Amino acid sequence: MASTLEILRRLNQHEVEYVLVGGMAGVLYGSSLVTEDVDVCASFEPKNLARIVSALGDLNPRHRMNPNHPPMDLNAVELAGFKNLYLITDLGQIDLLSEISGVGSYPEVSRYSIAANLKGLVCKVLDLDRLIRARRAVGRPKDLQAAAELEVIRRRLKGQATK
Repeated sequence: MASTLEILRRLNQHEVEYVLVGGMAGVLYGSSLVTEDVDVCASFEPKNLARIVSALGDLNPRHRMNPNHPPMDLNAVELAGFKNLYLITDLGQIDLLSEISGVGSYPEVSRYSIAANLKGLVCKVLDLDRLIRARRAVGRPKDLQAAAELEVIRRRLKGQATK
């Protein structure tokens, strides 16, 4: 969790427009499913790509989806053609996604986010309903399992709200 917080802290310090999604977002809602990476939906507009480069450039970013993990020379101009970035850095893995299945592109994801405080670090997190929708839309067994667990959490939270 410490490396996750440091990655998010760097994104915040460089004013990257992003929303925390995926497994770490689920953990914030109470999920017990552990994930090895940080998934964020981010704007892939040139200004935000430049901020991503500033935030992650000195962390030795490497292509995670290539078996050899070649270094990735982060350059905002070259990144403009990407839809997603799957990176391994000195602080851990981060997936930067321009859109989320079942929700939409960054502006839509941002619209359905809430502010969360992670040990003093404030970031936007996809709301629980959209997180469940996204996990179902991906449809892999692990995502369906996560969606089912998040639905139980949502029912529990709604039950607490009515008391």
